[in-house]
Amino acid sequence: MRWHDYEDFSDSFDDDSGRRPRRRYDDSPAPARRGRLTEGERVRLAQLREDAYTETALPDGADRWTTWGEADQGPHPRPDWVITGLGALDTDLGVLKTGKEADVHLVRRHEPGAEGVLLAAKRYRSDEHKLFHRDAGYLEGRRMRRSREMRAIAGRTTFGRNLIAEQWAAAEFAALTRLWTIGAPVPYPVQRHGTELLLEFLGEPDGTAAPRLAQLRPERDELAELWEQAAAALELLAAQGLAHGDLSAYNLLVHEGHLMVIDLPQVVDLIANPRGPEFLARDVANLAGWFRGRGLPGDLADTDELVARLTFAAGLG
Repeated sequence: MRWHDYEDFSDSFDDDSGRRPRRRYDDSPAPARRGRLTEGERVRLAQLREDAYTETALPDGADRWTTWGEADQGPHPRPDWVITGLGALDTDLGVLKTGKEADVHLVRRHEPGAEGVLLAAKRYRSDEHKLFHRDAGYLEGRRMRRSREMRAIAGRTTFGRNLIAEQWAAAEFAALTRLWTIGAPVPYPVQRHGTELLLEFLGEPDGTAAPRLAQLRPERDELAELWEQAAAALELLAAQGLAHGDLSAYNLLVHEGHLMVIDLPQVVDLIANPRGPEFLARDVANLAGWFRGRGLPGDLADTDELVARLTFAAGLG
C-alpha cells in the first residue's frame, strides 16, 4: 500500500532548501488531514483536487461527478436501477443518520437532466474522531499481510486508524455483496470508494427512510412474522459462517413488510474469530429480548432453540 506525507503549503521560500513549496489556491480542496493515507483515501483526495481544477460548476447543482469508475462495484446481476454511466452526477440531499463510526447521507445519482435514483451513502470517519472503540474483538480473524500495517493498527496511529476505517468499509461491502448474492435481506451494495459505501436506499421516493424495527409497535401476529423473518435472516448468515456481531432492533429496517438487515461492518467470521459463538449468542439474546419486551411469548422467542439452530447451520455443532 502506497503512502505519503502531506507537505505544508506556504507562500514563502523554504530558507533551508531554496525551493518554493506548492501553493494552494482558494478554489482547491484543502487537505483533509495530515499523516500517511491509505491508498483509497489518497485516490479519493486526488479526484477531489482534479475536479476542483477542471470544473467550476457541476451541472444541475450536483456536488460531484460519479465515483463509479474508480470504485469497487456491486455484484452481478445488477438491479436495473443502478446507474453506471461515467457522466452521471451525485447530489447530497442531507444526513439520514449520524453515528460514532459513520454517517449516512441521502444521495441522488442521476444523468444530467434526468431524475435518477436515491442511494444511501455511508461514510466512515477515520482519524478525525476517536472511533471503533469496540474493534479489537471484531477484528480478530481479520489479518493484513504487512507487519507495518498491523503495527499501525495495533498502535492506533493516525495511519492505523485510517486503515481501520477502510478495513471496516471493505468488510461491510464484502459482507453485503456475499449476502445479497445468496438472497439475504440486505440492501444492494452499489459500490465502495475508499471509506464510502453507496447502498440501495430503503425508503420512499420522497426520501423518507424505512423505519427501524425499534421505532415500531407491531401487533402480535406481525410481531411473530417479523421474528420468523429475523431468525431466517440470521440462519442465512450462519450458513455462510457469519454472525452480525452487533445485532439489535436499531439495525433492522422494516421496508414494505420485509425485515432488512443493515450495519454490517463488524460482521464476525464464526470460524476464524475465536469469539464467534459468543457474538452469535449475544445477537440472539439482543433480538429475543426486544421481541419479548414487545409481547412475543417466550416459547416463540426461544434463545436456546435459535442459538442451536444457528450453530447447526454454521457447522459448529
